[in-house]
Amino acid sequence: MKIDVIEMTEEELKKLTTIQMQLVRSAQKSKNELRVNLEKDIKLFEKLVLTNDLRNSPLLELKRAELEAEFSRKLDIIVEQLEYNLSLSEPFPDGGDEGDPDVGYIVDYTLSYTERYNLVRTYYLSIEDPAQRMSLYAADETARKYLGSYYASLYNVLNTYSK
Repeated sequence: MKIDVIEMTEEELKKLTTIQMQLVRSAQKSKNELRVNLEKDIKLFEKLVLTNDLRNSPLLELKRAELEAEFSRKLDIIVEQLEYNLSLSEPFPDGGDEGDPDVGYIVDYTLSYTERYNLVRTYYLSIEDPAQRMSLYAADETARKYLGSYYASLYNVLNTYSK
């Protein structure tokens, strides 16, 4: 997958953690989908203009500019969210656990326990091999601290998916 949603060198991409790379790929996928939808909308409008015999009308160019502006606005939102999420997953300078780069999910103690649970669950369910998923989760000390009493509940949920 070509990464052009955000400017990064090859070396910077190689330094990303698993979760950071997932964030970048997800943002790239969203950008690609936006681009495809933009092209579909432009082609559809072109057909409408040609069908109604409005070849010389400025409507097509006006609509194209409008659609591209909307694309840019949505892309700016995707990039802003990506940059924010990447900054959350960076280690904190005081050496705290928040932003631990060794885990595959964002560690943000400002989130509610339900939001934390959902982040960690989504990450672990993205691991296709059930045995690997369970062994990684059982060894995840960060998740134990991060989830508190929710850790056991998530263990049971992940174990159910393993059967």
